Amino acid sequence: METGNTIKKSDVKETVFLTRKVQLFIDCDDQVQRKLYYQRLYDMRDKVYKGANLVLSHQYLLDHLKMVPYLNEGVKVKIADASKDADGVLCTSKMNATYRVLSSRYKGELPSAVISPLSQALFKLYRSESLAYSRGERSLRSYKKGMPIHISRTSLKLANAEMGKDFKVKLLQIPFRTYLGKDRGDKRVLLQQAIVGLIKVCHCALKLEDGKLFLLLTLEIPKKELALKPHVIAEASLGMEYPLTVNVGKAQMQIGSKDEFLYRRLAIQSARQRLQKATVFTAGGHGRKRKLKSLDRYKDKERNYVDSRLHLYSRMLIDFCVKHRAGTLLLVNQSAKEEVAKDDVFVLRNWGYYGLIEKIKYKAKMAGINVIVE
Repeated sequence: METGNTIKKSDVKETVFLTRKVQLFIDCDDQVQRKLYYQRLYDMRDKVYKGANLVLSHQYLLDHLKMVPYLNEGVKVKIADASKDADGVLCTSKMNATYRVLSSRYKGELPSAVISPLSQALFKLYRSESLAYSRGERSLRSYKKGMPIHISRTSLKLANAEMGKDFKVKLLQIPFRTYLGKDRGDKRVLLQQAIVGLIKVCHCALKLEDGKLFLLLTLEIPKKELALKPHVIAEASLGMEYPLTVNVGKAQMQIGSKDEFLYRRLAIQSARQRLQKATVFTAGGHGRKRKLKSLDRYKDKERNYVDSRLHLYSRMLIDFCVKHRAGTLLLVNQSAKEEVAKDDVFVLRNWGYYGLIEKIKYKAKMAGINVIVE
């Protein structure tokens, strides 16, 4: 019996997933209580990374116990749920075993809103890499204290702040408020849409990084419907003099330059090398921390600069394609260029072709443009 109208395939809108990193502050004026909140978060972070390592070890054991060559031949082990298979040695499924490990070790210490999504994320990740483990092509992952705290999206509460342009966030019974600053991107708009239900929050996590708090949000949004023509092809070429050269018919555009990208990156590398040599003559005082104080300023400077430039170049490329209604983007002779770059250590180290291609593909998918790597 039909209870509603049939949904046509053409009526279902395609969606894409975005991840945004939003800085948070604990929204509490009581210094004692705020300190207790921070202690709780740091304690939770320590348990999460230890639990993650424990779970992967258990999953690896379950997968490879039957392949151990030095067990007695009379020992027959079948890693399966005994309720579904008579020869099985497990009292639960492999997926639920992950949850059981975390729950038995951290019951009462970690809330279920953390244990359940962490268990699901770890099991999914392990299954995607299990073939490489069995072939010996990679080692088992090792998590450290910096890993995010996965939290169930149902426990996330978003609301508008009474004053200002920021938002209130409640997670794990802890009140937070966002800090968006000038927000030159789309974070404020996306959060507002999530509050009113226009877009869906698929996953959330808390990350403690250098004494700061960040909320990692994965959002599902409808793909933009642009009037693009699949038969209109934009040809893009990655080169040394110009990071990107693109043309659609007679229209052509050169994006970035060697002076802007490469020379600036080399300047950052040289400055860091000079500081490394100079640290030998820096007074110790409080030891290593004081000696490396000036060097720490360059810790992420090069990576952030490169990431910013590649984001800008890829955005300019996709905007050019949209402007000329190109539904197909062809990266010309890219495979051949990558082979040449492998033999040139300087190009491979400094030019960042791979990162640029990944960002182009990501933004092209958002705009509905088909990317072909030649």
